[in-house]
Amino acid sequence: MEQVTGIDVGTTLLRGRIVSDGRDLDDAWALVESGRIVEVGNGSAPTADRTIAGAIVAPGFVDLHCHGGAGVAFDDGEAAIERAMAFHRAHGTTRQLASLVTGSLDDMTARAGAIAAVAARDDRLLGVHLEGPCIAEARKGAHDAALLRDPDAASIDALVAAVGAMPAMITLAPELDGGMDAVTALAQRGWRVAVGHTDAVVEQGAAAFDAGATLVTHAFNGMRGLDHRAPGVLPAAFDDERVTIEVIADGVHVHPRMVRLLFEAAPGRVALVTDAMAAAGQPDGDWMLGSLAVTVTDGVPRLREGGSIAGSTLTMDRAVRVAVDAGVPLPAAIDAATRVPARALGVDDRFGSIAPGRVADVVVLDDRLHVAAVLSRGTLVPQD
Repeated sequence: MEQVTGIDVGTTLLRGRIVSDGRDLDDAWALVESGRIVEVGNGSAPTADRTIAGAIVAPGFVDLHCHGGAGVAFDDGEAAIERAMAFHRAHGTTRQLASLVTGSLDDMTARAGAIAAVAARDDRLLGVHLEGPCIAEARKGAHDAALLRDPDAASIDALVAAVGAMPAMITLAPELDGGMDAVTALAQRGWRVAVGHTDAVVEQGAAAFDAGATLVTHAFNGMRGLDHRAPGVLPAAFDDERVTIEVIADGVHVHPRMVRLLFEAAPGRVALVTDAMAAAGQPDGDWMLGSLAVTVTDGVPRLREGGSIAGSTLTMDRAVRVAVDAGVPLPAAIDAATRVPARALGVDDRFGSIAPGRVADVVVLDDRLHVAAVLSRGTLVPQD
């Protein structure tokens, strides 16, 4: 049965090598009906109105950290949010957070309101991620230093009020004045707190995780490294089974051997993220990231002043390919793009897995791990 005016009718059979939940099942199939996966097996398959076959059948990707794409940013209002989401959906991202870079408190609260409006009508937008403004100037990366602030109670209350009931994640530096108190207060309110853009050392990282932080924002970037005398927060994250560790696997932000190291040090807890900005899917040239001017050369965005990497032009399908090329086993790479981030947000009972009862968000990949087809809620996503 073919797709009609954006609505799939009947049943769809997906055939191929199913890679999901850390498992790899050859000659497998999944049956989709009414937007849900209703049955999974291998060998002989049931009949269906339509069959989609590929080399790899994987759950739809879940991106915790993305600022935009297709020429627009999530800062730019509701139409821009929808456009950027559609671009990433065609590359397999069927659920995501919308990330905002540091802005004034008024701007960030207004932008969070626009994200909330879209999320209220489209559950493919899982919530908001505030990357700032409570981050360390010494590790600010591509954030405007003039707009940074300590996480005082008034600032936290303003952000919480703007977000409302929408699921939310925030990146902050716990070593700032009021930082640990903010971690505790936000975690108690149900926010996901990520340690990032931080100059904290390992002991402060461990304290932040005990206070309620459960993620690390883009590992190795915007933080101390694995220094032998004063390591940053990563060793504390390696030791803590409660913590999910983001990585930008684009071949630029992190050396491939260090990408593989993360998977070895924290198996089952690494989440691939894009950190994509507006230039994703667009030609090289001049762009903006928040209030800062950026030049993209050979697909790599850098600040015009200072040259810091300024987000990426990555898509999640390419992140999976880069991780596999770095030596990460395919089931672990797929897990890092699906079940791990879904679990970090507490939505793994619905998304991030090919199993009966789950929403039919599915990515079909060819033998080179390029996207061949995407299903969102069981409906085929248009491909360029």
